[in-house]
Amino acid sequence: MPSNLFGDIPEELPEEWLQTLFSGGKGFRVERIVSRGHSSPDGFWYEQDEAEWVLLLSGAAELEYQDPPRRLKLEPGDCVAIAPRQRHRVAWTTPERDSVWLAVFYEK
Repeated sequence: MPSNLFGDIPEELPEEWLQTLFSGGKGFRVERIVSRGHSSPDGFWYEQDEAEWVLLLSGAAELEYQDPPRRLKLEPGDCVAIAPRQRHRVAWTTPERDSVWLAVFYEK
């Protein structure tokens, strides 16, 4: 049965919503992430052991990196590769509509 990355999103999203779509060996997994005005808590940084490739499918967002310090604005169709242990956070997502991300995690 086909599925749609924009379907079955909860009406209420008190926090960012994560859904693992599928996973495989060696830390490989694909997630759908939905943000609706959500951002990482102040002072919080993601610093995962695996590499991540993320594609913004809809909405708008801004990622922040710690070293070197910088911000990256993302619009639909933009993608970015994040190296293992690279400290990053979601600085902003638009509250007007869903920002739907497709994230691929893998060991490098």
